[in-house]
Formats: sequence, C-alpha cells, structure tokens
Amino acid sequence: QVQLVESGGGLVQTGGSLRLSCAASGFTFEGYAIGWFRQAPGKERTLISCINDHGATYLSTPVSGRFTISGDNAKSTVYLQMNSLKPEDTAVYLCAAARGSYCENEYDYWGRGTQVTVSS
Repeated sequence: QVQLVESGGGLVQTGGSLRLSCAASGFTFEGYAIGWFRQAPGKERTLISCINDHGATYLSTPVSGRFTISGDNAKSTVYLQMNSLKPEDTAVYLCAAARGSYCENEYDYWGRGTQVTVSS
C-alpha cells in the first residue's frame, strides 16, 4: 500500500525555521518525482518544490533562496528545509509522488498534509 506521511509542521515566529519530512512507504523513489505543495485558506494548492529520482530539484520563486529540498533514498524520505519563514508561508503543506522523473507530471499519491503557521 502506497503511503506518504508528512511531519514537522508547527507554529513558528517570522524569521524562524522548520524542516518538513515526507516519509514514503509501499514504493521506492526510483522512477518518481516527489513534490511539496502548499495550500493556504481560500487559495489554490500550488507546487513549491520538487525533487526527482536523479536528484534534480525545483523551487518556486516565492520560496527560492529560503527553502531547500533534499532526499534520502535509504530512508525513503524527502525533506523540505524552510528558513526565513514569513507569515505568507502559512499553509497546509502536502507532499505527493508523480510517476516519471518530471515534476510537471500528474501526481498520483498524496499525503494528508502538515500545518505550518508563521506568526508575525
């Protein structure tokens, strides 16, 4: 059974840091891209970062320079290190897996998300 479980969210002050984890089970990262999405209340879900099975990464403009994505194949876990957090980063953060090595592919498996709240 394929499963993605996010952890590491919480409440942090502006300028603080959090590290999110996305633990996968039921499949290996080979042949998949793992994406981090976020959805704020009343807003659309957006892709903010992605890493594929070759280690290529993507960061969206709003988080580039502040967030870093990395993967540990041995642990089947992808991390999202978030630094210099801003109130506008407040959202539910979800990870998802897409078949193939392209972050633009359709995402087939989703976690339930973890809440990140940044206080001003």
